Amino acid sequence: MHHPATQVPADIEKTAGLDISSKSTSSENGSSDRVAPIHVPPKLSKWNQRIEGLAGLEARGITRVLPEERQKASIIGYVQMAILWFSANVSANNLAVGTLGPLLFGLGFLDSAMCAVFGIMVGSAVTAYMSTWGAQSGNRTMIVARYFMGYWPAKLACILNMILMIGYGTIDCIIGGQILSAVSGGGMSILVGIVIVALVSWLVAAFGMAIFHVYERYAWIPQIIVLFILIGSAGPSFNASLPNAVEGGAVTAGRLSFFSLQLSVPVSWAAASSDFYVYYPESTKKWVVFLMTFSGLTFSFCFVNLIGVGLASGVATNAAWDAANHVSSGALIVAGFDGLRGFGKFCGVIVALGVISNNIPGTYASALGFQVLGRYGKMVPRYLWVCVIVMIYFVCAAAGRDHLYAIFQNFLALMGYWVMIFVSIVLEEHLIFRPRLGFDWTAWEDKKRLPVGIAALVAFLVGWVGAIIGMAQTWYIGPVAHNVGGIGADIGTWLGIAFSLVLFPPLRYLELKKFGR
Repeated sequence: MHHPATQVPADIEKTAGLDISSKSTSSENGSSDRVAPIHVPPKLSKWNQRIEGLAGLEARGITRVLPEERQKASIIGYVQMAILWFSANVSANNLAVGTLGPLLFGLGFLDSAMCAVFGIMVGSAVTAYMSTWGAQSGNRTMIVARYFMGYWPAKLACILNMILMIGYGTIDCIIGGQILSAVSGGGMSILVGIVIVALVSWLVAAFGMAIFHVYERYAWIPQIIVLFILIGSAGPSFNASLPNAVEGGAVTAGRLSFFSLQLSVPVSWAAASSDFYVYYPESTKKWVVFLMTFSGLTFSFCFVNLIGVGLASGVATNAAWDAANHVSSGALIVAGFDGLRGFGKFCGVIVALGVISNNIPGTYASALGFQVLGRYGKMVPRYLWVCVIVMIYFVCAAAGRDHLYAIFQNFLALMGYWVMIFVSIVLEEHLIFRPRLGFDWTAWEDKKRLPVGIAALVAFLVGWVGAIIGMAQTWYIGPVAHNVGGIGADIGTWLGIAFSLVLFPPLRYLELKKFGR
């Protein structure tokens, strides 16, 4: 029977009627990570089974999806890979990142556009590479990380990934709230918009993969329409000849920092990208996964970021845009629709709701992270962890709704450091050591068959040392970063990569010699 891309095979957990009071997970070799039974009141257990029995709700957590449980191969299914990423990232929060080139780093239109495009392409390639493990292994990204970092060190990457996804959820809620507030002329508070974005994100993410794929398949269509309308409405005020507002070494520093920031945004998906491909056939070609993921990410990010650069370029010459920018980045986006009056406000609402598409994948992935952290986390149903995640980023968004630019500048780059260090370790393990060792995907929770992880942990931590001495944030400029451009530029990503790439191979060689795994 043919399975369309949006149809996920029935969950083993759901069909087996598992009780959360006595869950256990076993690798296919028969090893078991048994969770000690915890007494759950009969009413609570019955309530959980009823929820997991709802049509369309994904009961599966981090358990590996076996080859016989996957959907069948189809052209539509492969195209859905690109659509998923395109739909998730044609959103206002990514548009707002594009405005930072001229407004924060003082770069002109051309420099901002070039840094954005090339940064996006590099970051998208990294995430596309990490996405290739999902169909091959049937495991979520942070489970795959155990094969490269070891069972225990992988938990550190999992925690950082959860922080990253919660941070993006916070940003999405704030941007959506800002736009809805601006559309209402300030009559609706940003907080109300935050509530709307959080509620819809919770509903879709709680139901899981099947509903998620259906939502993302169509959510991009209204976004593309209103963004093209935005180009038509605001385009005449774009200043493509905008020069750099800074000179000399400050230009170099701004280019490096904005390039690294743009790279950090698509890279932020790298530690979750395999999560959405675990139901694809094991025979799925890696180059197909890479190409579809890269295309969806690159086209979506470039499209919205260049619009953002255009809006920022007009702030200097358009008084209304300048005033709106002083209110919020969401108000600047709405100001681009001003010439359309009432219809423009309607378009602004559509743009605001578009951030939900960006929020859902991160909410889904971070909820799975709780289960990766330990056996007790696995006992809690995935949909309940979704509730916890949504509550966390709702509170963060409510508290930080007036400090969006600071969150953008500091949080995005800071989170990009660890992802690139992590991917560097994955790449070297994959290319240098795994051709001989191979992969046993059935050992996904067997500590004795996974790497010890000492080499990866040390290389990861030393990579962070490189990132720290090379980072340039508003609250800290590293000693190496301080010497770039005379005012400081963010080269933390590159130093972190360099440190980890140099250190990991010899340490991993010694680890294999000592432990044999």
